[in-house]
Amino acid sequence: MFENLTDKIESAFSFFNKITRLDEKQADEGLRKIRQALLESDVALSVTKKFIEDVKPKIIGQEVLKSVTPGQMIIKIVNDELIKVLGSEKSELNLGNVPPIKILVVGLQGSGKTTSTAKLAHFLQKKLSKKVLMTSLDIYRPAAQQQLQVLGNDNDIKTLPIVEGQLPVEISKRALNAVSLSGEDVVIFDTAGRTQIDQQMMMELKQLENEIQPHEIVLVADSLTGQDAVNIAQEFQKTVNLSSIILTRIDGDGKGGAALSMKAVTGCPIKFLATGEKIDQLEAFHPDRIANRILGMGDVVSLVEKVAEDLEQEKIEKIEEDIKKGSFTFDTYLQQIRQMKKVGGMSGVLSMMPGVSKMKKQIDESNLDESLLNKQEAIILSMTQKERDNPKIIGGSRKKRIANGSGTDISMVNKLLKQHKMMTNVMKKMSKGGRGALQGLDGIPPDLLNNLK
Repeated sequence: MFENLTDKIESAFSFFNKITRLDEKQADEGLRKIRQALLESDVALSVTKKFIEDVKPKIIGQEVLKSVTPGQMIIKIVNDELIKVLGSEKSELNLGNVPPIKILVVGLQGSGKTTSTAKLAHFLQKKLSKKVLMTSLDIYRPAAQQQLQVLGNDNDIKTLPIVEGQLPVEISKRALNAVSLSGEDVVIFDTAGRTQIDQQMMMELKQLENEIQPHEIVLVADSLTGQDAVNIAQEFQKTVNLSSIILTRIDGDGKGGAALSMKAVTGCPIKFLATGEKIDQLEAFHPDRIANRILGMGDVVSLVEKVAEDLEQEKIEKIEEDIKKGSFTFDTYLQQIRQMKKVGGMSGVLSMMPGVSKMKKQIDESNLDESLLNKQEAIILSMTQKERDNPKIIGGSRKKRIANGSGTDISMVNKLLKQHKMMTNVMKKMSKGGRGALQGLDGIPPDLLNNLK
């Protein structure tokens, strides 16, 4: 996410970091590099121009000119301005009204609208404990209503039953009547998209807005379309009262121009980022965290939140208790593997760590094998409960059975057993406190230690 923009911004900062004393000529040259970085990352021209105009007086101000390290001061100024462009602070969905809260989801066909509807419903149910009804108003795209129904069935989200031949306004009336009886907190309407904006589409949306009187109108925009996503948002804004934006396919958007331009051009806040295809891959949009990612400062807060998201309190307490006892079973190991996979494997973790963007070349050259986590999980799942609790009993015949059951080989089983033994030794040392924990590192293979440095 934002790799292209991050690389170019860091290149501009490297210019400033080489300067011990800053003058106006040098400031202009550095700002030219930042302007170029923004434009090459599909940030709207008007947004780029305004950004530079706002940043320049601060960069050539007395505080920076007299600073011993102008580079650091400039990074802070750019960071603060990025946050302002992205929206200053996190914007919440408008859920404070008397239920049912009505949310109208709009967007072009192919932008991920129906999937985003299901993701949003899942987010409201799982994270905010809301009862949700999803309703498809898309009578034009073949099987669109069935698609939403399947997503609902697969993820335990209630959907309005399909009645063939009804028009969108009729369906919306039926949905509102249904929630008045069944008592859902939120009803989400997935509207029809088009391959392009047309008058008929906009007239229908305006009619639905008048009929439903939604508390939120959410635009789903494909971030991969870059500047086109911003133009589309402006067109929708001319017809309906947009209140929120969900940017989809953000995991494939290396440029990041749409995210930077959207709020500034439309005045409408980005509230969510769709970071993948899975139902739970919808993140609340935090301008300050995104600014940190763009500037290569990482996003440790989001990383910690992701890791802890589904880790129930009793599981946390169990892991803590194991560490205190110096115990590290394969069940604990399996839990860690699954949490690592949840945040996107090693590459997912590294993408949120501060300063990692500067090591991108080395990381790419290291050929991280993301499938290794899947193989290790398969090996552990091929063990009996006794073997997971007491790996010492795993001899030659057991190793062969585990390798066959997991689709791996004995050498991989041996490697995992060795890693587990090493981790167990570290846990035992940690349970004794302080120096013991460090001494436990003596048993780590030199090549592994080198990778950790």
